[in-house]
Amino acid sequence: MSTQKHLTPRVWAELFLLAVLWGAVFFANRIALDEIAPLTLVAHRTLWAALLLWLVIFATKTPLPRSPRLWGAFLVMGLLNNLIPFSLLNFAQLIIESGLASIFNAATALWGVLLAALLLPDERLTLAKTLGIGLGFLGVATAIGLSHLTALDPRSLAQIAAFLATLSYGFAGVWARKQLAGCSPLVASAGMLTCTTFLALPLAHVTEAPFTLSLSASTWAAIAYAAILGTAAAYLLYYRVLAAAGSGNLLVVTLLIPPVAILLGTALLNEALPSRAYAGFGLLTLGLIVLDGRLLTRLRHKKPT
Repeated sequence: MSTQKHLTPRVWAELFLLAVLWGAVFFANRIALDEIAPLTLVAHRTLWAALLLWLVIFATKTPLPRSPRLWGAFLVMGLLNNLIPFSLLNFAQLIIESGLASIFNAATALWGVLLAALLLPDERLTLAKTLGIGLGFLGVATAIGLSHLTALDPRSLAQIAAFLATLSYGFAGVWARKQLAGCSPLVASAGMLTCTTFLALPLAHVTEAPFTLSLSASTWAAIAYAAILGTAAAYLLYYRVLAAAGSGNLLVVTLLIPPVAILLGTALLNEALPSRAYAGFGLLTLGLIVLDGRLLTRLRHKKPT
């Protein structure tokens, strides 16, 4: 994994805050989806988040991106990191529990490592990484349920859609490393969200319904949370934590998001997950621990007392 850094109490607090921000997005999305369709929700979420980030950029006098190549990279990033996974997860949440969707979302780290090893020359697939990825994918299969893997009923399709969203996130991570190296994280976030909005608005208009601002208070509250806190603020906090903690330590966030989403879904949406979902999350957690490698290294080097 990437170089590890020491976690101070402040960084731990920021890690937990980031997990809460992202975990609660699943709850907010489920509320909004009661009134608006999946692509329309993507358009709302990315539009308002992009506007907020551009305000930050202008307020801080951050240099604006002008290169056509860079905007092309933002467009692909918006497709891979926002439009495809957000749409798939929103579709999935129409059918499956928000907590279950968050468990599948944790597989993002597995795809990130696997695709980096396959597509980036400076990454390699070690035995530990291979074992971790295998355990993680076994956890995903367990959460879906063996009987649902070959079924084509709405619930199985929703679970597969949520899992495919993480594959898109994995490709986005590789694309960002190859095309956005050296670009300001703030500018990159605003750029890809802007491109996502320009893609999502016409798609939603054609396939779902005309874009409208006439929505209920609860839907606006859910959109506001998802856009302002769950996207714009979360991106800013993510890059702050990344700089302070290193990418390896961000696996902690991956493992903390599902408990947050599950708790909110259980307490506020009366969701009840099947036992296989918890078993699958346990295997996925074990896979991420093996993938990270630090705990196993400590146990291997621990001296007997």
